[in-house]
Amino acid sequence: MGYFQELPNISYPSLLPNRNKIESRVAVKNIFKRSKLRTDIDQAITGFDYYYVQDQQRPDVLAQQLYGDPEFDWVILTANNITNIRDQWPLNNNDLHAYMLEKYGSEQNILGIHHHETSQVIDEFNRLIMPAGLEVDEDFTFKYKNYTNTIVTVNPVVAVTYYDYENKLNENKRQIRILKPQYLGAFISEHRQIMSYGRSTDFISKKLKGTYNPRIKGV
Repeated sequence: MGYFQELPNISYPSLLPNRNKIESRVAVKNIFKRSKLRTDIDQAITGFDYYYVQDQQRPDVLAQQLYGDPEFDWVILTANNITNIRDQWPLNNNDLHAYMLEKYGSEQNILGIHHHETSQVIDEFNRLIMPAGLEVDEDFTFKYKNYTNTIVTVNPVVAVTYYDYENKLNENKRQIRILKPQYLGAFISEHRQIMSYGRSTDFISKKLKGTYNPRIKGV
């Protein structure tokens, strides 16, 4: 069951050159109609497993592995609020490198400095003094008192290249949520209810509604 099969239709005035009537219409998919996980399911920890997307692993491949049908890839995307797979699904290593070359222009630029971050600082008692990953200036320094009450000055700064930056963003995309198979039926049932049209002046059926035709109304 592919995602576009689930989308309802709109009866839209035909713009085809071979139309034979002013009121001629064509049925087109309503790509603006979208469902999302119900709030109680979305917030239910027990409803999901967490998964690390492997290199080269597409949503349809993962859907086949999890749900036995590659056309349930849209369930995985919906569970993670992914609306643009090109930007929100992790790239494989080759595509990531090609993306960086296109974005930054050269291998040399990719290895340039994007920003600086703190490295982790721990004192003599194994207490965390400074967490890693805070964006700071290159000359950032930090002072703290050690166990002898002596003030220690450190410069816990590491350079993050454009390669490191883009690779980290891509790695973060690999951590996704997976709707457990036992909830799949309930999710699809609710999805179909959301995708159905309610009664209105444009209502034709649950899967079809009309739209304004300016040619008939003279606008």
